[in-house]
Amino acid sequence: MLELTDMQVIRMLAKKHRFSFAKGLGQNFLIDPEVCPAIAEYGIPSPDCGVLEIGTGFGVLTQQLALKSEQVVAVELDRRLQPVLAETLADFDNISVVWQDIMKVDPAAFLQEHFGSRDVAVCANLPYYITSPILMHLLESGAKFRSITVMVQKEAAERLCAEIGSRQAGAVTAAVRLRGHAEQLFGVPRDSFYPAPKVDSAVIRITPFDTPLCTPEQLHSVLKTVRAGFAQRRKTAVNGLSSGLELPKEQVAAALAACGLDANVRFEQIGQDTLLALTEALGV
Repeated sequence: MLELTDMQVIRMLAKKHRFSFAKGLGQNFLIDPEVCPAIAEYGIPSPDCGVLEIGTGFGVLTQQLALKSEQVVAVELDRRLQPVLAETLADFDNISVVWQDIMKVDPAAFLQEHFGSRDVAVCANLPYYITSPILMHLLESGAKFRSITVMVQKEAAERLCAEIGSRQAGAVTAAVRLRGHAEQLFGVPRDSFYPAPKVDSAVIRITPFDTPLCTPEQLHSVLKTVRAGFAQRRKTAVNGLSSGLELPKEQVAAALAACGLDANVRFEQIGQDTLLALTEALGV
């Protein structure tokens, strides 16, 4: 098995296959030998649990996932990696790579097609530029995952694991908190990557609730409310929601009052339980 955290091996592979790193795809490859085994350890609950990886890079995390799980399916967008992965993953017969854009994949249908009845966990080193859209895509799809363990930008990790009603919260916070429990596992400094990014990272794990706090339809409505509320977070909730949802201020004020909220409350101060009730009161 090739040691893919060795800079000499990475440079050899890049030169051999004439591969250049694409900044537009957020390609920063892990060179810290301790990070990927830790992600696999935290992210895979048992060997019989399948793993969906999003983005492979040169396969450094993919290798570690395959050592822990009986089946790994990686979704990769960059077809330039085909000859690289053919070499770096050659020692494994439990890995398959699907050359697609995860954002154009129906997660529920994908799990059924590739994993059948097997439980599935997500493990990935997500590109910074598309972290939130990917997580929203997975969480809003209705697909059932045992867990989602991902490495993201440190700032994004703090936002994803924030409490609804805190200053760090945003739309993606609500999407996460209404579907499962989110926790930061460990930090990853910027010098763990090649090329080194300008920010540090962190690994988080989202464990979906056995019984979601709301249906997919309700989640869609709540997120509509959240996006409107956070779009103009400096404004009061009355003004922000009225503008974002195109509702009369009187209607928004009445909905806030029905939930026991002051007319001057800011949206970021509204907690999780109240958020569900407010969405229903607004009729969104």
